[in-house]
Amino acid sequence: MDAQGPILSPTLPDDADVAVRVRGLVTGFGDKVIHDGLDLDVARGEILGLVGGSGSGKSVLMRTIIGLQTARAGRIAIFGHDALDPDPEAQRALRRKWGVLFQEGALFSGLTVAENIEVPMREYLALPDAVLAGLAAARLRLVGLPADAGAKFPSELSGGMKKRAGLARALALDPPLLFLDEPTAGLDPISAAAFDDLIKVLKETLGLTLFLITHDLDTLIAICDRVAVLGEGRVLACGTIEQLRNFDHPWVQAYFAGARGRAATSGTPNETKAA
Repeated sequence: MDAQGPILSPTLPDDADVAVRVRGLVTGFGDKVIHDGLDLDVARGEILGLVGGSGSGKSVLMRTIIGLQTARAGRIAIFGHDALDPDPEAQRALRRKWGVLFQEGALFSGLTVAENIEVPMREYLALPDAVLAGLAAARLRLVGLPADAGAKFPSELSGGMKKRAGLARALALDPPLLFLDEPTAGLDPISAAAFDDLIKVLKETLGLTLFLITHDLDTLIAICDRVAVLGEGRVLACGTIEQLRNFDHPWVQAYFAGARGRAATSGTPNETKAA
C-alpha cells in the first residue's frame, strides 16, 4: 500500500474511541446505487467534515446513519450500539444520543421557536410545561439567541437566527453527537463565521462529536479536525486539509488545491470569510 493509503484511510484502528462506525454500506434508489461498500469512522470528540460533488450522496449517507433511509447492506454502529437494530425500543434509546440540524433549519412553521425546541423533549421527557419552557430558554441562551426569540415563529427570524434555532432544537436532549447538514449555507460571510465559532465553542465546552456536511472551505479549515471526501460510491480519502491537498486524485486536487482552495488557505479562516 502507498504512503497515502493508511494516512488517509476512512477507518480508524479497532481500539480507537469511535462515535460512528460504518462498514460496507450500500444504499440506492431503484436501480441506482449511491454508496457501494462505503467505510467511515468518526472519532469521539472530533468534528468530521464531509464533502463531495453534487449527487455523491452526502445527505443520503447522513440520513442513512440516523435511520431516515434504509441501507441495502452494511453495518452502522453509534457509540458501539447497532444503529440498524430492528428493535423499536433499542432504536428509540439510540436516537436520544444524537441531534440533527437539517438544511434551512427544518423548523415547524406553525410552532414558535420555543415550541420547536420543546418537540424532542415532549417526545422523550415527562416534564411539566414550566420545566420544558425553562429548558427551551436555556437552549436559546446556549446558541446565542435572545430570550424574546422563543416567542417568535420561524418566519419572523433571519436566516442566521433560524440556523441557531435549529441548532438549539438539535441540542434539546443534550446529545453527545450532532449531525449538521450544510449549516452555513445561505448565510453571509460574517454570519457564517460567527456560526462556525459557535459550533467550535459548543464542541469544546460540551464535549460533542460532530458530523458536518458542507461545501464551505472556510468552515472546513476553521473547525474541522478531519475531512472525508465522498465520491465513486465510497470515501475516497479522510484526513486533514493539508493531507488532502497532497492526495493524488483529480476531484480532491481540484477542490482543495485549486484556485478556491488556495485562496481559502491563504489567510486565517475568519479573515477569508469577512473579506
